[in-house]
Amino acid sequence: MRRGDKIMTIDSTSTTCASAGTQTLHRAVSLLRLITANNRSGSRLVDLYRRTGLERPTAHRILQGMIAEQLIRQDSRSKRYYLGSLLYEMGLAAAPKLALRDVCHPYLETLAQQTGDTVFMTVRSGFDGVCVARADGSFPIKMFVLDVGRHRPLNVGAGGLAVLSALPDDEIQRICRVNVTRTQRKNPRFTDAQLRASIAATRRRGYATNKVMDNPPVHSVGLVVRYPDGAPAAGISVSTLASRLGKDRLEMVVRCLGEAVESIEADLRRHLARDGVEREVQLVDLNLPLA
Repeated sequence: MRRGDKIMTIDSTSTTCASAGTQTLHRAVSLLRLITANNRSGSRLVDLYRRTGLERPTAHRILQGMIAEQLIRQDSRSKRYYLGSLLYEMGLAAAPKLALRDVCHPYLETLAQQTGDTVFMTVRSGFDGVCVARADGSFPIKMFVLDVGRHRPLNVGAGGLAVLSALPDDEIQRICRVNVTRTQRKNPRFTDAQLRASIAATRRRGYATNKVMDNPPVHSVGLVVRYPDGAPAAGISVSTLASRLGKDRLEMVVRCLGEAVESIEADLRRHLARDGVEREVQLVDLNLPLA
């Protein structure tokens, strides 16, 4: 019995330690997600511990540990936190053989030059759309409505909506069940019927539209980029003042978007055929933390 009791004690202690280690990891990742989403302006300690629900000393201890490992850095003057150099190095190592953003980037720049507006590239990450690239046009009023690295529900924004509308119906159904509730946290009047109508309109027109802001009024237009097998790869969108999207100019923006998407898809076919690499499929992960 004594031997058995000892074994049980060791197992219990090991389980407790493992659980504590996993909890710390989850907390660190939650902090990293917030820092990533606000990397342009930096994150204050008070915002980080409040938004994660952590105690201030706990958040501070984890942040200091990540600074020591160069996962993040802290500005000496503002005391705000930013992503660190090690994350950049790890990101380079983790890049897939087919770097979708690199394929798209020249066309985003061209699109920004053609329209004068701000162009965004969005890819799917579970129930979210994440902005992975942006290009700014010459129009003096810049649309900084979305930072690179920021996650939003996939149905928010024209790029994400274009990707969502290109998914199979059963996948759309699953995402809608989760994301309607999430969207209602910031927009209580949002309904499932509105989302379904937006998806239907996007499929009917061939492009997505979205009201981004009310003050000033900002609208966006987006098209989906597809892999050779027809699966959605990314959404490309243009955001600008609503006053710049009258009927004639809307047609011009949609035409430019269509030309960019056609060129990107042709490049993707060439890359996949030449390099013999398989595309990375982004699957829904039901365990992803939802914002």
